Amino acid sequence: MGSENFLRTYTLKCGKPGETGFEIGNTKGGGEAALHVSFSVEKSDSETANLAKVQVWNLSDQNLRVLDGKDCAVELKAGYGGSNALILAGNVTSVVTVSDNADRLTELEVVDGRVELRDTMVSVSFNGSVSSQDIYQYIAQQMGVPVVFAEDLSHMTLPNGFSFVGKARDAMQKLARYCGHAWSMQNQVLQVTWPGRPVSVRGYLLNSGTGLLNVPKRISIGAGAGNKDTQTGWEVEYLLNGAIGINDIVRLESGAARGYFRVHKVTLDGDNLEGDWICTAQLMEVASDSGTVPS
Repeated sequence: MGSENFLRTYTLKCGKPGETGFEIGNTKGGGEAALHVSFSVEKSDSETANLAKVQVWNLSDQNLRVLDGKDCAVELKAGYGGSNALILAGNVTSVVTVSDNADRLTELEVVDGRVELRDTMVSVSFNGSVSSQDIYQYIAQQMGVPVVFAEDLSHMTLPNGFSFVGKARDAMQKLARYCGHAWSMQNQVLQVTWPGRPVSVRGYLLNSGTGLLNVPKRISIGAGAGNKDTQTGWEVEYLLNGAIGINDIVRLESGAARGYFRVHKVTLDGDNLEGDWICTAQLMEVASDSGTVPS
């Protein structure tokens, strides 16, 4: 366990965009001493924003002042031996600092896309024939985030244009419902797919040699956005791997289950000094077709 803990590395950046913030952790690539940190990040394919809790011990007074700034941005990367993947990007919604024996513990609550989804107001007016792709890109631009479209996504032509005034989140909901699409915010990136379909055809191999832990558990749950049918799949645990994201494809290989599945939900739990450094994911069967564009 000691060697495994030694190999755990992370970097945590905090600050308001355009202002001086701070970065802590294994900023030199691993091996050096780093502040004690733990985290729990919950992600899903829902339109509801992803949530996270991050605990840091013994932050300096200067760094605590940075966190107190309104809508402080957070970026957390974690992995092994300095090979870290982005596992969290969002805005601080709560900061609580308490005594923890001889130490000082600060707990952050973080929401992915907090500012973009809560605060961005848009005025959209496209006259005449317009592609849904152009509208998505315009809304994302107004939100200040990139947009990624699923590789098999078909865009719809709206012959009578599209207009909307209000929150960007509501504009996304209106457009996605009209087109039969699903969307979510993942690490400050807007993602648009068919319901129940992956964002990319490229996948990750998950077996005992690549970090799979324990025996997969068979699950059956209600479907994600836009799909009312029950979904079946597997709940799996594997060594922390932030590269495996929502709506990615996983090739699962174990004695209990084999095949290709879509990541519906994942929880990333980590502590750089002790305890967990793992992911727990719900892998669902991939929807059989790309959906139907309304006529």
